[in-house]
Amino acid sequence: MVRDITLGQYMPGKSMIHRLDARSKILLLIAYIVFIFVAKNYMALMLITMASLLVVLLTKVKFSMYLKSMKVILFVVVLTGILNLFYGTGNVLWEWGFIKITDGGINNAIFVTIRIATLVLISSILTFTTSPSDLTDALERLMKPLAFFHVKVHEIAMMMTIALRFIPVLLEETDKIMNAQKARGADMESGGVIKRIKALIPVLIPLFVSSFRRANDLAMAMECRCYNGGNGRTRMKQLHFTKMDFMGMIFSIAVFAGVILCNIYFGAVVK
Repeated sequence: MVRDITLGQYMPGKSMIHRLDARSKILLLIAYIVFIFVAKNYMALMLITMASLLVVLLTKVKFSMYLKSMKVILFVVVLTGILNLFYGTGNVLWEWGFIKITDGGINNAIFVTIRIATLVLISSILTFTTSPSDLTDALERLMKPLAFFHVKVHEIAMMMTIALRFIPVLLEETDKIMNAQKARGADMESGGVIKRIKALIPVLIPLFVSSFRRANDLAMAMECRCYNGGNGRTRMKQLHFTKMDFMGMIFSIAVFAGVILCNIYFGAVVK
């Protein structure tokens, strides 16, 4: 299960999406998140999903990596869908006491499930195609207006990127510790929920120790390189918008226009 988590991993490549400016990718991600929540019917949501799948193909990253990112939140998606079954109006299809399942509830469950899956898909595109250093620079540039209010923009961007980058590292460390505990005879897969939680204690303690050790090593490495924040820092790689970035924005505007038209002509499915 731990090996299937791909959050925060970067897949090097030379695809069109890899070559986009990191700032435009972040802005387009935010735009598509807005599109997902603006969509009010299946046609609009299908348009966004098809556009997202097209971008996935352009990344040239193995589709199995995206499936792994979906697999991690499968429980959350299923739970959300089940909960939405009981929220909706329309014809009652099943009833037991105060619990009712209506056709509107089924529509809600399906719609929300597709919405969350698409949201995870487009979020994975950003992390798979953007290196941590580019992500840090892009976040710092986008948040630069906050410096007017004396907000430490560089430090915030650095912390966000380090946290994102350390997710796969900590997951790999967790997998190693779990394998080491299993080799010593630890049973982590049988028994009830309480027993499984107790079996994780021998994993969590060395994981915390390893995390603090890695944090200390990182801090020492940054001090040895005379890191002093964003003041006066130069960058080896400068970010520049290109024609592909503007093409991506035009494509997103077209998708948004399609979503609005679908909302107007097909109405709202989810109440």
